[in-house]
Amino acid sequence: MTRIVAVVGAAGGVGTTRLTVECGATLARAGHDVTIFDAAFATQGLRSYVDEPVDADVTRLVAGEVSLGSVLYDLSLELPGRLTLVPVRAPFERLARAQTPPAAKRFEDELAAASLSNNVVFVDTPPIASNQAVAAVDAADQTVLVTEDTPRGNDALALARGRLADIGVSEDVVFRNRDTGLLSEGIPIPESEVTAAADAPVCVAPDGTFAPAVADGLETLFDTSLDLEFSSGSRGILGR
Repeated sequence: MTRIVAVVGAAGGVGTTRLTVECGATLARAGHDVTIFDAAFATQGLRSYVDEPVDADVTRLVAGEVSLGSVLYDLSLELPGRLTLVPVRAPFERLARAQTPPAAKRFEDELAAASLSNNVVFVDTPPIASNQAVAAVDAADQTVLVTEDTPRGNDALALARGRLADIGVSEDVVFRNRDTGLLSEGIPIPESEVTAAADAPVCVAPDGTFAPAVADGLETLFDTSLDLEFSSGSRGILGR
């Protein structure tokens, strides 16, 4: 079974990109092929996780200048599954062209094309305020809302839900990132001790409480279990 999942930040700075990468690494550790697309054109954060120069990117893909294969950047993580990233690295003029309605439609088409060769396609999606963010949610089979465990995060969650409702969508799960116990809603994800993109993803060699929490969130999202070993035991396998 293939799923397209939009991981939507309720606000900027809540850790959506990092959490999406960790979700991808968790599934790749369980033996699944995963691709992550960057729809956060303004911040272009996914490229921070690519160790090679980024020339071909999402904006050139939706412009029809390059093929899907040329924008897949493989993270060599030595995992049972494959994790590839489709980042954004573009000047303002190309960014502007990539955010038009026709480009957003092509973005949806490329997500569908990527789903043919992956178990899961994640879309690192900014707060719903752009054509490509709407396209990501429209193309998705499931939607995750990411917020932070702060009063600001609580307010942002309400706003994000309103924007999703405006386009006829509701979230499947909420990830309460950087959990402090302040809020009660959502799946708690503790803050990782590793903060630099160069040192992530940490779910490749899981330790502490962060990696199991990410796996728990994915199990809830997919309503299944992952065949992964943690100090607390093991999990079943994600069905295809």
